[in-house]
Amino acid sequence: MSRSVFIVLFVLLSGCAAAVVANYDVMYGTEEVQDRTVSPKTPQAATYLNEVQPLLNQRCVVCHGCYDAPCQLKLTSPEGIERGLSKSLIHSGSRLLAIPPTRLYEDATSTQAWREQGFSAVLNERKQVEEANLMASVLYRSLALKQHDTSRNELSGESVSAKVLPESYDFSLNREQQCSAIGEFDDYALQHPEGGMPYGLPALSNREFKLLTSWLSGGAKMAPLPALSAEYLAKVTHWEQWLNKSTLKSQLVSRYIYEHLFLSHLYFSELDTTYFKLVRSKTPPGMPIEIIATRRPYDDPKTARVYYRLQRERETILAKTHLPYALNPARMAIFKEIFEQPQYEVDSLPSYKPQVASNPFITFEAIPAQSRYQFMLQEAQNTIMGFIKGPVCRGQIAVNVIDDHFWVFFVTRKAQAGLNSDNFLSEQKAHLRLPAESESNAGVVVTWYQYSQAQKEYLQAKKRKVNQLFNQESLLDLHLVWNGDNLTSTSQNPQGNDNAALTIFRHFDSATVVKGLVGQAPKTAWLIDYPLLERIHYLLVAGFDVYGNVGHQLNTRLYMDFLRMEAEFNFLNLLPKEIRQQEHDYWYRDEGINLKQYLEESDHFVGKDSNIYYQTQDHKLELFGLLKQHLAKVLPTQYALAQEGTPAKEVALMQVLMALVGKPVNQLPETAILLVSDGDKKRVYSLVKNVAHSNMSSLLDEESNLLPAEDTLTVVSGIIGDYPSVYLTVDAAQLPTFVARLAAMQTATDYSAWLDDYGVRRSDPRFWPHSDTIQTLNQQLQPINAGLLDYNRLQNR
Repeated sequence: MSRSVFIVLFVLLSGCAAAVVANYDVMYGTEEVQDRTVSPKTPQAATYLNEVQPLLNQRCVVCHGCYDAPCQLKLTSPEGIERGLSKSLIHSGSRLLAIPPTRLYEDATSTQAWREQGFSAVLNERKQVEEANLMASVLYRSLALKQHDTSRNELSGESVSAKVLPESYDFSLNREQQCSAIGEFDDYALQHPEGGMPYGLPALSNREFKLLTSWLSGGAKMAPLPALSAEYLAKVTHWEQWLNKSTLKSQLVSRYIYEHLFLSHLYFSELDTTYFKLVRSKTPPGMPIEIIATRRPYDDPKTARVYYRLQRERETILAKTHLPYALNPARMAIFKEIFEQPQYEVDSLPSYKPQVASNPFITFEAIPAQSRYQFMLQEAQNTIMGFIKGPVCRGQIAVNVIDDHFWVFFVTRKAQAGLNSDNFLSEQKAHLRLPAESESNAGVVVTWYQYSQAQKEYLQAKKRKVNQLFNQESLLDLHLVWNGDNLTSTSQNPQGNDNAALTIFRHFDSATVVKGLVGQAPKTAWLIDYPLLERIHYLLVAGFDVYGNVGHQLNTRLYMDFLRMEAEFNFLNLLPKEIRQQEHDYWYRDEGINLKQYLEESDHFVGKDSNIYYQTQDHKLELFGLLKQHLAKVLPTQYALAQEGTPAKEVALMQVLMALVGKPVNQLPETAILLVSDGDKKRVYSLVKNVAHSNMSSLLDEESNLLPAEDTLTVVSGIIGDYPSVYLTVDAAQLPTFVARLAAMQTATDYSAWLDDYGVRRSDPRFWPHSDTIQTLNQQLQPINAGLLDYNRLQNR
């Protein structure tokens, strides 16, 4: 570091910044966007790709990854780093008008274009000399501020090593963000000496800080990813040719596939895991992709022909947005069997008008409903994950409406075929309208009332149709529930399809979807049919605009109430007729007046009694047991406590934790990741808190519905949750004490003392090495499904 840089840093960071007014234009020249790209074959490229970006991933991207990262600063790729930061908030539950979207790679195609949209640089854009590259870089100054603050604390004896950080640190999700540009940074550093990066986490090691300092002082040169191999290009060409055939039938099918997979990370399972995004382009295969940027995947492309292209994913893979979807010859054969073999005609392509495009039952009416259902069931976890990992990274709109732990089942294709008969869905398409038809600037009260009436009309028609089918001697039993049998003649997996049963965990404002029936028997469950599955996707994924106004967001949340209740009614119909209402009343204790009126206006249960022969009085628990038998061949064991090599005593101790209810669980955070060290062996567990609610009908006052005495804890082998709340570590020999102290926990003081002995707090000097261990184990445990865990929910307790 040059002498002048050292002197300026010393003055600015010593608390004497008021004596220096840094005029960066005078010192280093005016700002001008720089070209930092170097050839992938240069030493600078090797440094960036092999050292700098991996370090940024492990220390910075864990907070600055999603498009709603603090200050919208995405450090996941050269384009994100170059774009910089913005003071504009994406998530807002109060804005009256929608705001312009700011999606990386879509809503601007150059750094200069981002500057014109109000983004400011975090790299030096003035004279490209070593001193300016550091002093005029927000990224460097933020890292240096943390290094200085850490040193100051150590020298003064004020280090908070491994303890709770002071209240000056604000970790609330909706905290005020500073987002200082370089001209504002001196004041920021003076007012927030604790505000260096990584924020509220240990500083980089000397080696790490030196690496980034060297890279930044040299002009922060970056390189694109190496070119794809000929083998990859051939795969891309093969799929793009199939997706872009000229027939109307093919164009409609490709539109349907795109609108369901536009968020997924596509990969060729026969090769390594290089990921691609399916995008709409103005240009055909063989030409450079020219993305059609619209708010929603079905908005008017304003071009005569849309081409569906595979674009390489250029950003770091994050757990919270990762939806892997395999492409291979088997998948192609399935698509052909589902979409090409059925006999149907497409006479014209549907409109992109909002009232049409937002309603898949109109847009894709020509494609047989059974084909659409097969497509969505084939990878049902991916379909459901869309609303957890999709447009709402924080998930507050989507997950505020679901219970903390429940199981999901699906109606069989045969049963669905009966419901689809006699053009039932075509006749009901007007009642299946979705709020997104009002686009991103929507009203609330009138709009909600209209959709509630339409939902009532649909449910009554559905009930008449279902009762008619049951009057034709159809049985109301487990034959209605998909058991994982293969969905096509092409997919003949002897184990069946493990998407047939899913478990959803809600973690307050995020959620996780896993395959299988994980954890203890939940309070509620869903049985999803095709119209439900399709509407969930178009409500919360394809149709949801995170940049939309408060009306759009509230209508989305309120409509999801209807879909959740419909799925619950489907499941309750499997219970004996006389106890359905009783069980439903238990799920909706103390419901609000509006929901009470909605539920009492009509009978939501079918007239037929269940044909399941129950032998106990705990009908729901018995039903769960029967469903486990029904699905036994496809239920995975990935999260089972009894894994190969796990001592039986350790399994028994984890089961003790699973039996905890109430006060001990109350003190725990949403998700805790526990590392058990047993000599040179390491085993990782997730402790997932299930917060009990009297009902899920409260939009703004969820706290009034909490039932802390009924909180439970699910413990699984492996990692569940994309946002860990706390890290825990214990030697295997100390597990009995660890469990005993947790079981005896009564107060926040007990929890804090427990963390003193077993926690790796965000302030702990061991945090980064421990983080690296967990991230590595996660990748080893699930090489396809894993991504970087996010630290925006780490607690400070």
